[in-house]
Amino acid sequence: MQTHDFYYDLPQELIAQTPIEKRDASRLMTLDRRTGAVGHHHFYDLPDFLNPGDCLILNNSRVLPARLLGSRLPGGGACEVLLLTDRGDKVWECLVRPGKKLRPGTRLTFGEGALTAEIVDVLEGGNRLVRFDYEGIFLETLEKLGKMPLPPYIKEELQDQERYQTVYSKVLGSAAAPTAGLHFTPELLETIAAKGVGIGYVTLHVGLGTFRPVKEDNIEDHPMHSEFCTISQETADLINRTRAGGGRCICVGTTSCRTLESWAAEDGHMEPRSGWTDIYIYPGYKFKVMDGLVTNFHLPESTLIMLVSAFAGREHVLAAYAEAVRERYRFFSFGDAMFLS
Repeated sequence: MQTHDFYYDLPQELIAQTPIEKRDASRLMTLDRRTGAVGHHHFYDLPDFLNPGDCLILNNSRVLPARLLGSRLPGGGACEVLLLTDRGDKVWECLVRPGKKLRPGTRLTFGEGALTAEIVDVLEGGNRLVRFDYEGIFLETLEKLGKMPLPPYIKEELQDQERYQTVYSKVLGSAAAPTAGLHFTPELLETIAAKGVGIGYVTLHVGLGTFRPVKEDNIEDHPMHSEFCTISQETADLINRTRAGGGRCICVGTTSCRTLESWAAEDGHMEPRSGWTDIYIYPGYKFKVMDGLVTNFHLPESTLIMLVSAFAGREHVLAAYAEAVRERYRFFSFGDAMFLS
């Protein structure tokens, strides 16, 4: 298949720049993947589409406030560093700006000296190895000094950093939020559990590769990025019980889907596991575990819209997206959601 097969026209004004006031008041489009029928609801209606005996799988990764704004030493010129991967011994692989000014040996300071750093090396592709120097615990320093690494299509400054975290975020490590989960509130999760729906958690640390455009004409030629993910014994047991009892396994977000589909046996049986996955799901893929998907609307020609199309059919998905544009849904990270089943 060609990358352009997953293109759709999106007016810029439909890209949500800020989260709405109430998380679960966002809109929810339902899509029947067998018939292509769509419905228009709100996210707080989600329990109506879940059955007792189903299970809901959520990604509890927490976003690192990984964007650091500082200055170069000496001279004081501005710089920006975005943490990508912890390489150990206080060294991180980072994206930096301005690239031409940040050569090996350049020293940086953040938060009036609360955090300092030095550029160690330039990697192939332009990323930098940066060694940090600080007192205390690095993650606590980041919480004080760092900003959320919002996607490039969001131009507004985020007023409340917690709005780019899910209410159940727990394990620090993502460079971007698993945004399908941003719509949940503690109360909504309680309502879902009270209905007899099992709730389980996986961890997949979202990398910035999730925003990398597909540049190849043939989708099969795209090199998929790797992300670290974990499924616990408790969640594996929940999924196996659900399937044995005839319930549906519903993933919240493409990250939860990728975790389960990475580690499931061919018959759908789950075992606890951790590791890196570069699973690439596009039309033709046979799902082993997932029976339903809660997800946001994704960028044209992205690997994420390809995953959704693999589950619900490209024609059904593109028709639903066209309907969402006509109905003025809000798109992408802070936008509205879909439930595909």
